[in-house]
Amino acid sequence: MFPRIREITDAFGGRLQVSVEEHPSGALVVLERPDITGRPRIMLDGYGVDVLSGYIMSARLAVPHELPDEHIDGVFATRFRLGLDPCAQLALNQSGGPALDIPAPFWDRLYAELCLVAAHARELGRRAEARVH
Repeated sequence: MFPRIREITDAFGGRLQVSVEEHPSGALVVLERPDITGRPRIMLDGYGVDVLSGYIMSARLAVPHELPDEHIDGVFATRFRLGLDPCAQLALNQSGGPALDIPAPFWDRLYAELCLVAAHARELGRRAEARVH
């Protein structure tokens, strides 16, 4: 069943790939933009997925106004930022690498997909815990 890979597309041909991969701690959620040169990629654990889900909803409610950045620490430290110019998009940055930009047309489908992958990630985490005990 894993890795689990789904692709979200927009009306303009943009693509966002969301996958769940097994990891010693349980699971990782990987976000990639295969339609962009260099394929920007972000890896998140369950904590990062929860924060991203909340940040997407906050951004939807904030636009056209600004929203403070959100930061998470740990192995998959990430900064979430809402950009408004030239259009609303989220920028996710990890360890000085290239930003993964997620334009607003992706937000609703990404939010729904994150709800699904969070459940898979929790189950993989539970299984990993069971193997340790």
